[in-house]
Amino acid sequence: MLLLLHILLLTTQHLIPFSLSEKCNQFEKPYLLKIKNELGNPPQLSSWNPNTDCCDQWFGIVCDIHKYRDLCTHIEFYFHTVYILNLSNLHLPQPLPIPPSIVNLVYLNTLSFHNIPNLVGSIPHSIATLPKLEYFFIRNTSISSKIPEALSNMKTLVAIILSSNKLTGTLPDTLPSLPNLAGIAFDDNQLTGPIPESYGSFSSLFRVLSLSRNRLSGKIPASLAKLNLELVDLSRNKLEGDASVFFGSKKRTAFILLKRNSFVFDIGKVELSKNLKHLDLSDNKIFGILPNELMKLKYLSKLNVDNNNLSCGENDIPEAENSEMFDDEVCQI
Repeated sequence: MLLLLHILLLTTQHLIPFSLSEKCNQFEKPYLLKIKNELGNPPQLSSWNPNTDCCDQWFGIVCDIHKYRDLCTHIEFYFHTVYILNLSNLHLPQPLPIPPSIVNLVYLNTLSFHNIPNLVGSIPHSIATLPKLEYFFIRNTSISSKIPEALSNMKTLVAIILSSNKLTGTLPDTLPSLPNLAGIAFDDNQLTGPIPESYGSFSSLFRVLSLSRNRLSGKIPASLAKLNLELVDLSRNKLEGDASVFFGSKKRTAFILLKRNSFVFDIGKVELSKNLKHLDLSDNKIFGILPNELMKLKYLSKLNVDNNNLSCGENDIPEAENSEMFDDEVCQI
């Protein structure tokens, strides 16, 4: 209903007095000014002046042009809307929540909050009503509480980054229902519990799973073997079990970062992706002999397998042109 009302207002803007040269959408502008007020009028938003064009002169805003064709008159209307709202390094005068008026920006494609220590409270469930949102980022804030299950209703989402906040609770097990989701990054929070079994059912578009520096525990679900990731980072958790599910010669994986967990598997039996660039398995309980295939990898530049239960083979550590990648004491006798 709100989207329909928005279109009706946009196509009758000739009835609303405003500068003919201004791109800023006159339906959205009052909501933007309300957002500024809800954030305590921080000095970084001083450019948000009602007398200037929000599309050209306001900090953190990028507009896009849309076309609407009237089905009765066949007349085409062109209008601008806020496409990206990127709020970063704001000095809020006091602890304040995510502005509720954001849900009125119905054409928003990207919503980002970054480095705002005084941004507090939970992620509002109303965010899920934004019908066109593809990129949702909250980084380096004091946002807390759980990751809302309501995000799973946003079928347009492509990427969710909620890193370096104070989020608690467990991982939402319904996120794999998002058909366009390409990656999630929930690093550096206080998330607990296991990785859901359902995470093995992300679509073929899904390629980034980054959950490092949390308090996740439990065994790695065998279902994750079905994922074909470019990056997996589970470092610095309390996870255990067989993490060999992330390896595979036919996978596109370039980064496997699993340090400081309690993973147990035979490194000598894994198959390696030809795209592998960075492999960090340090501080686990991994055993076996490092495969010679490691040194045949064209793009491998970083390798850390320290503090495991690796055994020395006949040739000790595989021969490598870049010997600095290896520690002389990575294996045990």
